[in-house]
Amino acid sequence: MSEKVVVFDTTLRDGEQAAGTRLGSREKLMIARQLAQLRVDVIEAGYPASSPEDAAAVRLIAEEVEGPAICALSRAVPVDIEACGQALSKARRPRIHTGIGSSDIHILGKFQDERYGRTLAEKKVKILQMAVDAVRLARQYTDDVEFYAEDAGRADTAYLLEMLEAAIDAGATVLNIPDTTGYTVPEQYGCLIRTIREQVPNIGRATISVHCHDDLGLAVSNTLAGVLNGARQVEGTINGIGERAGNAALEEVVMALRTRRDYFGLDTGIDPREFYRTSRLVSDLLGIKVPPNKAIVGSNAFSHSSGIHVDGFLKERETYEIMRPEDLGIDQSRVVLTARTGRHGLRDRLQKLGYTLAQPELDKAYERFLAVADKKQEVFDEDLVAILHDEIHSLPETYQLDYLHIYSGTSAIPTATVRLRIKGEAREGAAIGDGPVDAVCKALSAVTQTSARLVTYEIRAVTSGTEAMGEVSVQLEEAGFRVQGRGASTDVIEASAKAYIDGLNKLASLSRKSNVDSASVP
Repeated sequence: MSEKVVVFDTTLRDGEQAAGTRLGSREKLMIARQLAQLRVDVIEAGYPASSPEDAAAVRLIAEEVEGPAICALSRAVPVDIEACGQALSKARRPRIHTGIGSSDIHILGKFQDERYGRTLAEKKVKILQMAVDAVRLARQYTDDVEFYAEDAGRADTAYLLEMLEAAIDAGATVLNIPDTTGYTVPEQYGCLIRTIREQVPNIGRATISVHCHDDLGLAVSNTLAGVLNGARQVEGTINGIGERAGNAALEEVVMALRTRRDYFGLDTGIDPREFYRTSRLVSDLLGIKVPPNKAIVGSNAFSHSSGIHVDGFLKERETYEIMRPEDLGIDQSRVVLTARTGRHGLRDRLQKLGYTLAQPELDKAYERFLAVADKKQEVFDEDLVAILHDEIHSLPETYQLDYLHIYSGTSAIPTATVRLRIKGEAREGAAIGDGPVDAVCKALSAVTQTSARLVTYEIRAVTSGTEAMGEVSVQLEEAGFRVQGRGASTDVIEASAKAYIDGLNKLASLSRKSNVDSASVP
């Protein structure tokens, strides 16, 4: 058996059958070109007989895309196969994928008309002949014909083996064994593939392919079980999209084979560095968001949050990572800062941002970090910078905020109550204003008894979402001095108060320095 596993991508056919999705010819061509960059072996470009638009898309991809074989799907009926042949006429490496139902459930359910026979036995004879005729007709258009035995996972084994043998004799070069409804479990599906490999007499003339659906969440596991038992082509879609719960996710199958080469002893011709880019393109064009916890390409796949994990990862990457993100086209692993991250993770991130703090400063920053992290799902780099500017001072704090309360509303007069610690003494005050921020500034001016004038006030969200950190910048002017104060918080009113107090502290420091300089003049 070959040591290489052929990768058959059906994102543009089975993947596009996901409810609520639709791709035009242009979008399909974009994805097909990216799949060629990914170096898949076969691109199933569509189902030409389904619509003129799909036929045009297959024709366009067949003409424009080089590298992979370009495949088109058909039922086991002449009109479908002829549509495939026409759509693939310009393909450099055309493949027709034709087939028919193989399980009793499909035969009785889909071929009820008496022209297929009156009894199940009669219908099975007719279906078998249709399968053979379909393969023979497809061979008139191309030497590369893949035959699918739909719902093979629930088919009578003896009948399935008979059908597969006949399809090979008719000219099929690849046998697709679909678990169409995601019904099988890995041991059962693997056993089916092994039975086919051992009991179909002419199997040496064809490649066994596995096509699994994810209705029970077993598509990737079933696919790998098929490979272990002799399948040498895997079929699936990018991000696992497709009918109902979707198909086997190709990125998961390929990376399982690659990462566990020691176990499978197999590999593919895929360039995994293109996986992330391909995943995002498919997600964007089909409008199906990739879940954060999605294996391989999800945003959390290489993210570390808890303190134990972060500490271990920073000391030795392989403690918690079995793949390198760079190998998948992802820039780097990410430490997600949350309340669970710990000091090691915070120190590492600050150093990467260019901030090296002494232990007392780190302790102070960590306390503020925890306060912010308790209010947010994630603390971003911009949050950290704002925290540092807000908390790490190189000048003494004349004024410290102890307490802030705001009363405001559509039918209420904005009122602010503040308590400051001024040189160790607690002072309180209150004021009303045109709005809550104005009330806070007036209350702070009253308590500090300063004549500072607010020159400018700016606020911006340093991160996105309803839990965003707000950063406030103010310019205060007093006695010829103009300073800028900054404050940050998930509460913009609190951020405003901190910015105002930061400015007042800077003015106080400048005033002290001015007095010292004046006293030293002879």
